[in-house]
Amino acid sequence: MDSMEVNKTIAAVLVAGIVFFLSGFIGDLLVSNSRPHQVAFKIETPAEGPKGGAPAPAATPIAVLLAKADAGRGEDAAKKVGCVACHTFTEGGNNGVGPNLYNIVGEPIGKGKGFSFSSALSGKGGNWSFDALNEWLASPAGFAKGTKMTFLGVKDEQQRADIIAYLRSLSKSPVPLPTPTAAELNPPPAGGKEAAAAPAADQSINALLASADAAAGEAESKKLGCVACHTFNDGGKNGIGPNLYNIVGEPIAQGKGYSFSSALQAHKGNWTYDELNKWLAKPMDYAKGTKMTFMGVPDSKARANIIAYLRSLSPNPQPLPGK
Repeated sequence: MDSMEVNKTIAAVLVAGIVFFLSGFIGDLLVSNSRPHQVAFKIETPAEGPKGGAPAPAATPIAVLLAKADAGRGEDAAKKVGCVACHTFTEGGNNGVGPNLYNIVGEPIGKGKGFSFSSALSGKGGNWSFDALNEWLASPAGFAKGTKMTFLGVKDEQQRADIIAYLRSLSKSPVPLPTPTAAELNPPPAGGKEAAAAPAADQSINALLASADAAAGEAESKKLGCVACHTFNDGGKNGIGPNLYNIVGEPIAQGKGYSFSSALQAHKGNWTYDELNKWLAKPMDYAKGTKMTFMGVPDSKARANIIAYLRSLSPNPQPLPGK
């Protein structure tokens, strides 16, 4: 390589270094790295709690709840939540949609009584102890995934204890009540955490229906077990509940050859989107004394999807709000 080529190579390296330096210098001038006076988007983050996160509040032990439970209240609660629609409670009573519940406390889970239990329940093993009954009543689907039981559960823990006390009384030789331990009677303080902020109010049903999905609503209705009590096809027979084809816009609790409860018949008007939304949220609040045992759909978006599905079950679907 002659001296000219060497000089060209050295010059090229020097030029590249100068360009690299100048581009970095100019970039620093154009783009400031100083902290802005105010952030464009403020992202709220929860205050840092104790290391590892605060533990969820523990449920009250069933032994403590049973110590103050009342079988009379439990019988009333069992009627209120609709257990009588599927079960009998007398000695020798017939099975219905669900098994007879006389002498249930202490019996094997999902066995006997001449009833065809789901494999999800018959495969659980063990007996109906107070703890097992408490877990089952809190969430049947959570206790035995795949159960045929469509009841969503009893959220109030003392009400569950009252119902268990009532079930315990349905026996010639009731199972002895558990004795709460000292630790159960005197749990440690919760830690004084501030109560969580209340959830934001639900959107209106009109706004939710604008983006509702009928197919998702159909899947949700099957998941919740609506098909156990209702039919959805044109001309379908009534079951435990009425056929729901073309329900949107129809008079409330009228026609279909079905014997509606007086509690529901007392509601005048038609099944509008608003009325269906209120009914699906909590049937027992909408029509106190209704025969409907379903506890309701707490999620407003899921309700909107179900209503969109019900709307689709018609040769002439009702117009959507604002259309």
